[in-house]
Amino acid sequence: MADVKKISRRELIKKGGLALSVLALPLPLTSFLNFNEMTNNKNFDVIIVGGSYAGLSAAMALGRALRNVLIIDSGLPCNRQTPHSHNFLTQDGTAPAVIADKAKKEVLKYDTVKFVTDLAASGRKTDKGFEISTQSGKVFAAKKLIFAAGLKDSMLKIEGFSECWGISVLHCPYCHGYEVKNQKTGILANGYGAFHLARLIHNWTKDLTLFTNGRSELTQEQTDEIKRHNISIVEKEITSLKHKNGVVEEIIFSDNSSFELEAVYSRPPFEQHCKIPELLGCELTDQGLIKVDGFQQTTVENIFACGDSSNPIRAVSYAVSTGNNTGVFLNNAMTEEDFSK
Repeated sequence: MADVKKISRRELIKKGGLALSVLALPLPLTSFLNFNEMTNNKNFDVIIVGGSYAGLSAAMALGRALRNVLIIDSGLPCNRQTPHSHNFLTQDGTAPAVIADKAKKEVLKYDTVKFVTDLAASGRKTDKGFEISTQSGKVFAAKKLIFAAGLKDSMLKIEGFSECWGISVLHCPYCHGYEVKNQKTGILANGYGAFHLARLIHNWTKDLTLFTNGRSELTQEQTDEIKRHNISIVEKEITSLKHKNGVVEEIIFSDNSSFELEAVYSRPPFEQHCKIPELLGCELTDQGLIKVDGFQQTTVENIFACGDSSNPIRAVSYAVSTGNNTGVFLNNAMTEEDFSK
């Protein structure tokens, strides 16, 4: 028979105390268990579809208000290729993924907030609120919904465009213009959108060329004003963007000619990343954004929206701001409902 090592009373108390102290730790073990066992709970006060900046910000406000919140996120933010985020106090120059990861860790410290990495596939109204079904087959219920899934950009059918998107093909000068100031810059757009960008980008660089990728749709007045500021307009069709690891070097045209560049601005078409709001009856604006009022309430009662999905200002700082506001507005609404019962 193997020898059994005797443990003194003092050692037993010491080891037992250590075990109890581990169980009492707020992080990381208990949060890890809650995080993995949360699927036992299928009912929440609020489900947030989209767990990036806006969704996480809304969740923090609601978590601090002691609301039971579930965040469902597929892990595919529109800025996932962007190396640095700018124009955001305390985070200027930080990678977007780093900001989101830090935000997620901070939000999940609130024990009433849970996070599921999954795709919200469908939703329906119920007598008690709403149900959201995920791609993996899970079904969750909540009294209220927040949609913060953002937008999905439709990449132009130009070779190299998608590889450069968010790196050297940029959508916002406030986010990235300072880093490419005074550089040889192109605008890839047409019509009024091209005119708007030409006026805007001219503030950051005077070495500017507009590429309409085919016949110009600018009015004569717009054309004259653009040329008056020494901005050339090139109407050739574009076949590809020559680049190195996403950093654009040249625009290649269908006639095999080329144009050297260091940065390009473009605003391609977009659509809602999540179609559930429309399926539930939420109206969209003419721009394709979820229509909300001053309190981030959609046109369907008890459904809210924030971030890129409901506002044309596509910036991390603004997403955080609208998310926080949405959490506060929604909690105030729930407080009024609870207090009047």
